[in-house]
Amino acid sequence: MLSIPVLVAAGGAITLAVVGGLMTPIGPWYANLRKPGLQPPNWLFGPAWTVILGLAAWSAATAWDAAVDDAARMSVVILFATNALFHLLWSPLFFKLRRPDWALIEVPFLWASLVALVVGLWPISPFAAKLIVPYLLWVSFAAWLNWAIVRLNRPFG
Repeated sequence: MLSIPVLVAAGGAITLAVVGGLMTPIGPWYANLRKPGLQPPNWLFGPAWTVILGLAAWSAATAWDAAVDDAARMSVVILFATNALFHLLWSPLFFKLRRPDWALIEVPFLWASLVALVVGLWPISPFAAKLIVPYLLWVSFAAWLNWAIVRLNRPFG
């Protein structure tokens, strides 16, 4: 049975995926950047983000349902909204503005929002917190990729 929290969480994940995809043009500029040897193939990013955002939606719905009061539910909303904001900022900085260096400055905020999700969700639902761990690991790897691209291609602007 689909509940309102499930629909909202799924809608949020789909919105993040669509907007993120639209803000991530893989064109000549990106193709010509020097990349580290551990750079995954471009085709892998879509499926990876689909799984990660699906897990995040599951986490959000699970945490909402596990919250014992309005204060806990508000914490869930604030944690996920903060993460969504930082999630949405990275791609335009890197791809649209072509500033991997600015995106690298934004990465710690995205990473911190994920750590906050894991820590903040744990008392509400350890399972929901664990569902965020793949997202945190992927962003940690992506941060390294971002740093390597900046190192290999600077200066920007």
